[in-house]
Amino acid sequence: MTPQTIRITADETPRRGRALKTGIAVVVALLLGAGAALAAVLAEGQRTTATAAAAGPAPELRLGYFGNVTHAPALVGVQNGLIADALRDAGTETLSTQVFNAGPAAIEALNAGAIDAAYLGPNPAINSFVKSGGESLAVVAGAAAGGAQLVVRPGIASPEQLRGTVLATPQLGGTQDVALRAYLGRHGLATEPGGGGDVTINPTENAQTFKLFQDGKLDGAWLPEPWASRLVLQAGAKVLVDEKDLWDGRLTGKPGQFPTTVLVVSRTFAADHPQTVEALVKGHAGSVAWLNQASEPEKANAINAALKASSGAELPAGVIKRALGNITFTTDPLPGAFPQLLADGVAAGVTKEADLTGLFDLRWLEDLHRLEEASR
Repeated sequence: MTPQTIRITADETPRRGRALKTGIAVVVALLLGAGAALAAVLAEGQRTTATAAAAGPAPELRLGYFGNVTHAPALVGVQNGLIADALRDAGTETLSTQVFNAGPAAIEALNAGAIDAAYLGPNPAINSFVKSGGESLAVVAGAAAGGAQLVVRPGIASPEQLRGTVLATPQLGGTQDVALRAYLGRHGLATEPGGGGDVTINPTENAQTFKLFQDGKLDGAWLPEPWASRLVLQAGAKVLVDEKDLWDGRLTGKPGQFPTTVLVVSRTFAADHPQTVEALVKGHAGSVAWLNQASEPEKANAINAALKASSGAELPAGVIKRALGNITFTTDPLPGAFPQLLADGVAAGVTKEADLTGLFDLRWLEDLHRLEEASR
């Protein structure tokens, strides 16, 4: 099965869409006793599960991801056929892919029914979950931790020197956008989602950010890999903040690690086609395992081949080496970090206070881990 790839940037509308299917509502009368209510919910859950299982695997899975090294599990999983093979084994014959510039654009496509699953940053996933009241998506696995930095022009050596500067992020409300706004806020520098404040933040497509920085029209940017490395190695930027230094491990148990990329699925799609989601998670886990076992040259070659196929451009050897050195590929979504990510989004003014209960649906990942343990 050869994946069909469509490139979508933040300012474009997805080319294909479908109406979201109506979910199954569970109504429990308020006058029921606690025991009867619980029984009704459990019975409805069993019926829903049976209906979903009967639907069988989907004929097609439409997957979104970015052309970033932080999305290497998607890049390699698609390029090397790991995801397509797992899907085909489960009865899903077609894998179609779309390449996005940033998370909010991918979320728009997911909410519109134009894609069924996506690799994206945690903050767009949180925003969608909150806005939909928990109905839009579920995080089914982690993909990458680390790999984001605030890089600036030479001469800026402290956060205080950022006052009056113009900085960029990939897109308003994206994970790096929230991280930058939260960092500035902690140092007493105000920002506004619509522009203005002590520091001006211009959400800008990554390739354009690179060019604007080269032209001296930006003072810096908070970027994922490989764009942070590109600005450092190819445009003379300096690292002011490596985001890993802001995570001490108290929330995740893993110092220096923070979720950069997670795999999400539409809740409607997951309810209708759990077999396909199970296969997607299996193929994804296989890609993560390959990345963690491959040699550095093998990883670089595979990622560059995927980047060339999806965007037509490869990365210089030094850039991809530096980028890979900043990233940990993992299926662990680091859920302990998400309350802090939500709080940062609230402080940045791009999301609202909410309960994140139900954001994660890790049953397929846990089943896979149990099978792996049993086979050892």
